[in-house]
Amino acid sequence: MNMTPRETPASHLTQEVETARLLLKVLKQEQTHLLEADVEALETLTPQKSALVSRMSAFAISRHKALAKAGLPSEEASMEKWLNNADHLQLERHAWDELVRIVQSAKELNRTNGLLINSHMARNQSALQVLQHEKPTNTYGPDGQARLGPTGRGFVTG
Repeated sequence: MNMTPRETPASHLTQEVETARLLLKVLKQEQTHLLEADVEALETLTPQKSALVSRMSAFAISRHKALAKAGLPSEEASMEKWLNNADHLQLERHAWDELVRIVQSAKELNRTNGLLINSHMARNQSALQVLQHEKPTNTYGPDGQARLGPTGRGFVTG
């Protein structure tokens, strides 16, 4: 995202808020799919989520550059200083406050989704361990014939 000489830290706030709303929507969809264990639907959200996160990052970089040009440190806290120390429109203040609220919600939702993912992974790992440690009961040798062990149960020979 290229900055023009007259860009301010608030130049792209409206677009940033809209992108943040879309990201929040995708995170809510992700949570729904996680709760339903719908892996296929989750896979379709990954490119959307990545694109939105990249776009949010580009907006933040642009804002930080504009803050630096205004003589402020290139960090989020500087946006508050910039809004408080200059003659800005109420619209800019409202957009920034809304962006902060949306980003906080998105972070919390992303954290919760991470917990759900970890829960699924733990459950899958437990199921995999059970399968790996279970003794085979109906196994066949390389010739396709059932093999019976000393207990009368099948086992793999080869």
